[in-house]
Amino acid sequence: MNHVSARGRGRRTPARLRAALVSIASGVVAVGTTVALASSASAGTTLGAAAAETGRYFGTAVAVNKLSDSVYVGILNREFNMVTAENEMKWDATEPNQNQFNYTSGDRLVSHAQANGMRVRGHALAWHQQQPGWAQNMSGTALRNAMLNHVTQVATHYRGKIYAWDVVNEAFADGGSGGRRDSNLQRTGNDWIEAAFRAARAADPGAKLCYNDYNTDGQNAKSNGVYAMVQDFKARGVPIDCVGFQSHFNSQSPVPSDYQANLQRFVNLGVEVQITELDIEGSGSSQADSYSRVVRACLAISRCTGITVWGIRDTDSWRASGTPLLFDGNGNKKAAYTSTLNALNAGGTTVPPTTPPPTTTPPPTTTPPPTTTPPPTTTPPPTTTPPAGDGDCTASVSLNSWPGGFVATVRVTAGPAGLNGWVVNLTLPSGATVTNAWSAQTTGSSGDVSFRNVSYNSTVGAGASTEFGFQGTGNGPTGTATCARA
Repeated sequence: MNHVSARGRGRRTPARLRAALVSIASGVVAVGTTVALASSASAGTTLGAAAAETGRYFGTAVAVNKLSDSVYVGILNREFNMVTAENEMKWDATEPNQNQFNYTSGDRLVSHAQANGMRVRGHALAWHQQQPGWAQNMSGTALRNAMLNHVTQVATHYRGKIYAWDVVNEAFADGGSGGRRDSNLQRTGNDWIEAAFRAARAADPGAKLCYNDYNTDGQNAKSNGVYAMVQDFKARGVPIDCVGFQSHFNSQSPVPSDYQANLQRFVNLGVEVQITELDIEGSGSSQADSYSRVVRACLAISRCTGITVWGIRDTDSWRASGTPLLFDGNGNKKAAYTSTLNALNAGGTTVPPTTPPPTTTPPPTTTPPPTTTPPPTTTPPPTTTPPAGDGDCTASVSLNSWPGGFVATVRVTAGPAGLNGWVVNLTLPSGATVTNAWSAQTTGSSGDVSFRNVSYNSTVGAGASTEFGFQGTGNGPTGTATCARA
C-alpha cells in the first residue's frame, strides 16, 4: 500500500471466458485475437461480473477482522471476484519472529475467497515498510538472506492459491531522480529486487509476479525509473509478469492526462499492468468521472488485466476522511459506483491469452485454517483533527493497527497562507515506539515525537494537503496532533 504503505460469481478458466466473449462479439474468431466487446453483450449487475465480461477482474483489499461484519461481507461477496490482503500477508504479519511463520489470518482470507469463487492477489513479499523488528535490525548479507528466505517460505506456503504476487513494493524514490529508494533492502545490493523475483518464481511458478508502486501513474522520473528496470529485466530474462499501479488520487494529484498512455508503454515491454490500490478522494460527479476515466483507460488496454480498489466502504479506507471509495460508510452505493459499473459494462478490449509458466501446483484447498491466533486489525476512523494554535496548518491521523503494531498516516492541511515548511507533534502511548517513517524527518521515537517535512513536500498551497506516515510497535497514537509552520 502507498506510503506505508472480487467477486463475480463462479470461476471460469480464462480460455473458456475468452471463448465466450469472442463468440458474443463476432461469432467464430481465432483464439488470441483482441476484439472490442460488442454492445449486445450481457450487462453485469455487479463490479466483478461486469469486469469478467471483458476477461478482467475487479477486486478489493480486505481486512480479515472485518469478515465478522455482515454488511462488509455482503458487499464483498456480491461485488468482487479478486481479493488482496490489506496487511495479513506482509512481512511483519507472516514472520513476526525469524523463521517462525504465522499464516493464520492470510489463510483465513484465502479460505474465504475460495469458498466464494474469488481469486487472491498476494501483497507483499518484500517491502521496506512493515518489516518485523528483527528484520529492521539486520543489514547486509544477513538481511538479504532473511529476505530471500521470507519470499521463499511465504510463496511456497501459498503455492497454487495466489493469482499474482506483489513481489516487491515501493522500491523507487519519490522526487526527480528516478532512482531507487534508500532502504535497508536497497543497501544489501542493487540486485535485491531481481533476487526477490527469482526466489518467488522458484517458490511458485504458477503465480504472476508483479512490481508495485505509487506516484507512477503518469510518465515522470519515478515511472521512468520503474520502466527502465522492467525493460532491463525483460531483456535479461528476469522473471517479471506484471506492473502494479497503485493509483491513489485526490484533487491535488488527479488522474494524469497521460494515464492510459503510461500504462500502454509498460504493456509494450511485454508485461501486464494491473491497477492495484485504486482510491480517489472526493464526492459526487467529480469523483464519479475520475473513477470512470480510470476504468475506461484499463479497458482500452488489452493487457490491463484488472482493477483493485483499496477497501470497500469509505470508513474502511486508510484515507477515510477523503471518502475515496465506491460505497459510503453505511454500505450504500455512491455515484462513483454507478459510473464504475457503467464504464465496465460499456466494454473494451478483451484480455488476450497468455501462456502460463509450467507448474505442478497442487489444487487449492478449501479447508478452513485454524483461528487460534487473533488476526491483525485495522482501525479505520481517523482521530479528530485539532485546530492549529496559530492557524498555520492542521494535522489528522488515521491508523491501521494489529496486535503489537500499527501504521499511522498523517495528513497535513495548510491554512490560508500556505506553507513553506511544517512540523507535526504528537504523543505516543506508553510502550509505543516509532520504528520508521516516510515522507517526513523524525525527532524522537517514543513519548513526544515530532515530524518535519522533507524537501519534496515542504511547500503546501493554501487549503491543500500533503501526507506522511510512520510505523510503530505497541499501540498507535489516540490523542490529537498539532501542526505549525516550520
